[in-house]
Amino acid sequence: MIDIKLIEAQPARFKEAARTKKFDVDIDRLLEVYDELKTLRQKVQDIATEKNRIGKAVPKMAEQQRKQAIAELSEFKEQEQKYDERIKELEPQFEELMLLVPQPAGDDVPVGEDDTENVEIRREGQIRKFDFKPKDHIELGTALDIIDVERGVKLSGTRNYFLKGDGALLHWAVLRFSLEHMKAKGYVPLMVPLLVRDEAMRGTAYYPGGEDQAYRMEKDELNLVGTAEVPLTAYHMGEILQKEQLPAKYVSMSSCFRREAGAAGKDTYGLYRIHQFDKVEQVVVCENDEQESDKYHAEILHNSEEVLQALELPYRVVNVCTGDLGRGQIKKFDIETWMPSRENYCETHSASKFGEFQSRRMNLRYKDTESKKNIFCHTLNNTVIASPRVLIPILELYQNADGSVTVPKVLRPYMGKDRITR
Repeated sequence: MIDIKLIEAQPARFKEAARTKKFDVDIDRLLEVYDELKTLRQKVQDIATEKNRIGKAVPKMAEQQRKQAIAELSEFKEQEQKYDERIKELEPQFEELMLLVPQPAGDDVPVGEDDTENVEIRREGQIRKFDFKPKDHIELGTALDIIDVERGVKLSGTRNYFLKGDGALLHWAVLRFSLEHMKAKGYVPLMVPLLVRDEAMRGTAYYPGGEDQAYRMEKDELNLVGTAEVPLTAYHMGEILQKEQLPAKYVSMSSCFRREAGAAGKDTYGLYRIHQFDKVEQVVVCENDEQESDKYHAEILHNSEEVLQALELPYRVVNVCTGDLGRGQIKKFDIETWMPSRENYCETHSASKFGEFQSRRMNLRYKDTESKKNIFCHTLNNTVIASPRVLIPILELYQNADGSVTVPKVLRPYMGKDRITR
């Protein structure tokens, strides 16, 4: 959420943010509602002041004056009730409009329509050249009896699967390696709830706008999370932290659930776009300082790159354009890992910087030691690893001519073997 005073001072800036980020919000209507609310609240305050003044004077008044004063108080009460009723009508409209206002992108974010206009920053690692015809991950997984899509679909419908034997072990190995990597870097592991209230979804800016992508438990008014970012970032929701507690760095390994609404016919083959997966997620809550945010944005990006480098997977980093940014993101770096079967670098990580956008929605603050004021925190997050999507490049890039798959060196202690065979 944005400070309404900023919107009031720079309406054109927020109209442009809505245009370049492609979010529909009526800034003019928001400011009209806000102006009326300000006027009504001032009138209520003026009435309260006047009622207080008259109330104190009544005991000293003559009878006729007292009758007149009581009549005035009655009239004030009627006016106050009328204003309060109008305020109650306007406040939900104001809140609804405020939740729709997007955060303007950073000055160094490229303007673009969609992910095809993201700007490449650099490439890391060498793309393997095969001296035999390589198989894709489903062909490999089926032949090795480690991936079973057919039975996954039979039980749960499209975009579902089983990982079996060494497939399941490889999945858990990459997650455990990534989690321990983050623990060694000082991030505090949290086991998080996967069902959260609407307040947590709104606080992290998944609602409004992302309802179609979420699995909602209507009976319990709870939502299955699409990422551990939600419970990790909302962990301190409604709290005032001490400055000494910052930065708070958290990591979680959790299951994630996404409906993939609107993706009909897109990426239907294999394990790229699925309904359920597991992810190691990192979140940083830091001071309200641009340099601090930039520092931790670079840090969380580096953490994920270290994991991919340890797995010896080729990847590239892109600066995400305005049309591919979320409502609250100031800036985002995507990491795209090379996937032979897709003949391209494909998204595996997203490192996002939010400023105080999420904290304002969650009322997450810290007490500044110098000013003694309560200040909204800054928040950031990034994928450390997501599986089974990352199994696509691992299986395809580590395959051998005989159909076996070499296990990446860093995962061998978790697998107890260096090769996957039938």
